Amino acid sequence: MSFLPIVLMFIVLYFLMIRPQMKRQKEQKAMMEALAKGDEVITAGGIVGKVSKVTDAYVTLEVGNGTEIVVQKAAVSTLLPKGTIKAL
Repeated sequence: MSFLPIVLMFIVLYFLMIRPQMKRQKEQKAMMEALAKGDEVITAGGIVGKVSKVTDAYVTLEVGNGTEIVVQKAAVSTLLPKGTIKAL
């Protein structure tokens, strides 16, 4: 009976912290694998661009007319709806 509070705390911790984090990681991984040419994204550094080339570990983003940068796939944090860049 003395271990019951510890077990209950672990169960609460699992459902409030561990499980949601695992779900976010799974969604992030699926988003990175689904990146394709023409997608509009935001990087972890706040750079907004359109994907022009995708390789295994890197993504080339067009951030301006004729300006491209290469970032790691892990740096892509958000996938934007189509047409978002033109609205900015």
